[in-house]
Amino acid sequence: MDNTVFYGLKLTILEPKPVTAKIIAVLVATIVSYVLNREWSFRTRGGRERRHEAALFFLVSGVGLILSSAPLWISRYVFHLETPDVSLVTQEIADFMSAQIIGTLIAMVFRFWALRKWVFPDEQPQSGSVRLAPAPDSTDEAA
Repeated sequence: MDNTVFYGLKLTILEPKPVTAKIIAVLVATIVSYVLNREWSFRTRGGRERRHEAALFFLVSGVGLILSSAPLWISRYVFHLETPDVSLVTQEIADFMSAQIIGTLIAMVFRFWALRKWVFPDEQPQSGSVRLAPAPDSTDEAA
């Protein structure tokens, strides 16, 4: 979804603003991602209130947004890989590599780790809850 929205915007109304196109694309993808993660990827994990879980999800995703946009920003505005400094082909290859490959991979790894750790953690036994002891093996019986 990120790629479709990014290129749809970058090749039309946001042609001179690729970083803005990337940010909008990631925001749209993040909203869809929350629903899919909650209902599919991490449906057996969590246990927090939905508001708290959603707030954590969007906080983690905000960091992911920065991580996914940073390589494109560096490519364009630090390395000046944009026309007229380089050819249009070079600009488009640099945009694709920095935004869609490098940025997406960095953000994907960060999000997966952070979502598992903070947003959808394994449920911990609550204090005061009763845990059953494992049944003894037949080898553990006294003779």
